[in-house]
Amino acid sequence: MKSNAEHGIHVMESFEFESGQILKNVNVEYIISGFPKYDEDGNIINAIIYFPTLKGGHSILTKFHDIIYNNQKDEYFFIKITSLGTPDSCSPSSTGLKYDFPAYSFRDRVNFKKQFLNEKFGNIKKILGLIGEGTGGFDIYTWASEYPDDMEFIIILNSTHSNYGHRYVMLKAVESMIDSCDDFYNANEYSVSVSKLIVAIARLMFMTIYSEKVFDELSNDEIDVLLDDYVDELLFMDIYDFKSKNDCLLMYDAYDKLSNIKAKALIIGIEDYLSFNTNKDILPLKDIIKDSKIITVKGEESFYEESDYSEVGSEIVSFLKQFKPDEA
Repeated sequence: MKSNAEHGIHVMESFEFESGQILKNVNVEYIISGFPKYDEDGNIINAIIYFPTLKGGHSILTKFHDIIYNNQKDEYFFIKITSLGTPDSCSPSSTGLKYDFPAYSFRDRVNFKKQFLNEKFGNIKKILGLIGEGTGGFDIYTWASEYPDDMEFIIILNSTHSNYGHRYVMLKAVESMIDSCDDFYNANEYSVSVSKLIVAIARLMFMTIYSEKVFDELSNDEIDVLLDDYVDELLFMDIYDFKSKNDCLLMYDAYDKLSNIKAKALIIGIEDYLSFNTNKDILPLKDIIKDSKIITVKGEESFYEESDYSEVGSEIVSFLKQFKPDEA
C-alpha cells in the first residue's frame, strides 16, 4: 500500500464568507500523509483531519504527535489544512488586503476546510475524525456542532467552547492596543510603532503559556529570558493576520450548540494552565456532549522538570483503535 505523502497548495476558484463577501483564487495549504482506505464505491473511509498546533515547545499535541502517527500511519489518512486567515493559506497578508480582508468567523474557517475537502477529495463522503488543540479545538467544536453528521469522532486537547472572563478581557485588550496604533491603518509598510505593537502583544500573550506554578518559581531574570525568546518568535507574525484572528476569537462561542455533537469525543485538559480552566472548560462537557470521555492530567509541576505526557498519547492511541475501517 502506498502512502500519498504530499505538501501543496490547492487554489479554490472562489470562497464566499457568511457575510456574503467573495474572494477569488483562494489558496489553501495542505499536507497529507498515511494510507487512504476505500469502500466498495471508491470513497475514502479513514480520513482524519489534523489541525495545525502551536509552534515551539508550547504545544502538548506535538509532544506525542509521533506516537500517534508512527503507531497509526498504516490505519489512517491524515490531512492537515492550514486555516483561513493564516499566511500559507488565504489571509490578510498573503492576499495583500491587510485590514480590508473580510471579517471571518469560526464557521467560515470550517466552511473553508469543507470546501477544500470537497474540491480536493470529492470521494470523502464522511470524515472519520478530527484531532486538534487550542484554537484548533475551536474549529472542531464549531465543526462538530454545526455539522454533526460529518465525522465519527473528535479529539480535543487544551481548548474551550467559548471566550469569556479573563480570555475575553485579554482579547479586548489586544483589540484596543491595535486600534490605538494609527500606523496600523495609515502606513503602507511596517513602521517602528507597528513593530512595538507586536512586541507589546507578544508580552501580553506570554502570560498564558505556562502554569501559575511555573511562573511562581522563576526569578524575574529567568522570566525576562523566556519572555525575550517568546517575543523573538512572534516578531515574525503579521499584525494584519493577527488582528483578523483576534476579531474572530472575540466572536467565538460554540457553547449553546455543543449538545448537537453526535461524534464520539475524547476531550483532554492539562491542569493549571493559565489559558483555560479545566473545571469550567473541560469537566462540564461530560454532561453536554452525549458520547464523551473527559480526561484531565497534571501539568508541569516545575519549569525544570517537564511532565511526562505519554499517558495522554496512550489514551489517544487506545481511543483511535475503536475506529479502524476495513477496506472493501
